[in-house]
Amino acid sequence: MFMSERHQEGLAHLLYGINQGGGFVALTGEVGTGKTTLCHCLLQQLPENVDIALILNPKLTTQELLATICDELGISHAGFAAKQLIDAINQYLLAAYSQGRRTVLLIDEAQNLSLDVLEQIRLLTNLETSKAKLLQIILVGQPELNALLARQDLRQLNQRITARYHLLPLSLDETRAYIRHRLRVCKGNHRLFNPAAIRKIYQYSQGVPRLINILCDRALLGAYATNAREINPAIIRRAAQEVLGSVKTKRRWYSATAAILVIGAWAGLQFWSQPMPVVEPAKPAIAQQPVVPAAPIPAAKPVSFADQLDQAGLSFAEAVTESLNTWHLSAPPGRTADCATVATLGLQCLFGKGNWQELLTLNRPAILAFSDPTGAKRYVLLTGVEHDSAIIRLKDTVNIPLAELVTLWDGNYLLLWRPPHPGVTEIAPTQQSAAVLWLRERLSKITGKPAGDMASRIFDETLKAELSSFQRRHHLTPDGIAGARTLIHLDNQSGASAAPHLAITTR
Repeated sequence: MFMSERHQEGLAHLLYGINQGGGFVALTGEVGTGKTTLCHCLLQQLPENVDIALILNPKLTTQELLATICDELGISHAGFAAKQLIDAINQYLLAAYSQGRRTVLLIDEAQNLSLDVLEQIRLLTNLETSKAKLLQIILVGQPELNALLARQDLRQLNQRITARYHLLPLSLDETRAYIRHRLRVCKGNHRLFNPAAIRKIYQYSQGVPRLINILCDRALLGAYATNAREINPAIIRRAAQEVLGSVKTKRRWYSATAAILVIGAWAGLQFWSQPMPVVEPAKPAIAQQPVVPAAPIPAAKPVSFADQLDQAGLSFAEAVTESLNTWHLSAPPGRTADCATVATLGLQCLFGKGNWQELLTLNRPAILAFSDPTGAKRYVLLTGVEHDSAIIRLKDTVNIPLAELVTLWDGNYLLLWRPPHPGVTEIAPTQQSAAVLWLRERLSKITGKPAGDMASRIFDETLKAELSSFQRRHHLTPDGIAGARTLIHLDNQSGASAAPHLAITTR
């Protein structure tokens, strides 16, 4: 999954809406921008206590909609009329709520919903207790959905939308990063498309991922057929002629206009870049040495993150050394900086494979692993996030566009953390130790209420229930076992003053 900045923001809006509970969330975007793909990504990141009913074909009657919701949630409804279907859904939602579960209804292609069905969906949000809505609804559709919701007779529904996001196409830089990401995932050469070809792909696709896929696929086939080792603009033009048809013709006017603007801008630049004539008083004629004009200095070519990895990526030992520095520690003389050495310093290594959001919530400097096309490993240390850039440590500290970093990163990371007691990497039920007292104290500090018998050193069922509840709130596996990730989250929630954190600056 390639997560551009826009896709990350869209996913954050969906997760925010779900975590807030109740009401509607609306996600819109043009055809092919990745709305459905983003929904699949959302399904993989739902909290453990969320059940979802997914409707992909919204061209339904009110009766069919209610029956489909019952099918998705496993509710028996044979022969039920509309009112009986609503009653059955209400009973299901109440039972789920009583068990600490929440229910989400996600409707794709929602611009095709009829007015009657939209009104029925609005009425479903009236199913509630005195404290909470029982059903969260996500509407996903093309821009026409916004026009539909803006109708006067749908204003009640429109006012209940708590989060909205419009998914835009990719920028040129994101298009470049997306193509390289797709090539790296299939272990291909990420430089297969030359820069001019990528610009041509962006020109034809306007950054729409589906069109980028189609163009690249046909270009690869064309390159194979002609035995070309690199894909250039000519191959992209032929691919566009074959697969885009009217889209290509439609853009000829834009291309011609852009060419005129570029030529005009170039001519203007040439004029303004010439030295202006200077009128000076006449001087006596003297012999002068011919003046040789200085050779123009070529503009520095931007160095891509992939090239920086090749040139300045850290070894594993160097990355661990940099990570130890953030804890103001260092490996003893003569010892290699590795996880065995880390343990002698009172810390532990946590290896993981996850997504960007998971890494940010752990909120520790993290070693990110990258693989080049030959399989060789390179490492960097992530120390912070500044707006749309990641602050990383190579041989020096540099800022890298998030979109570029995330596309090259395969999800593998390592971070250092300090256990609550030396050698204690897990606190589990039936355990009896001082670490259990620490766990009770941390949970109590976070929740503001006692975590069972605060003097008990035994990990009992009451403490397990409190811990499981904490895990669910923070999207951790609610197994009632305080492993490394749970311990880090507990530490973060109570300040974690003794640990280094990511320096995060948002807009």
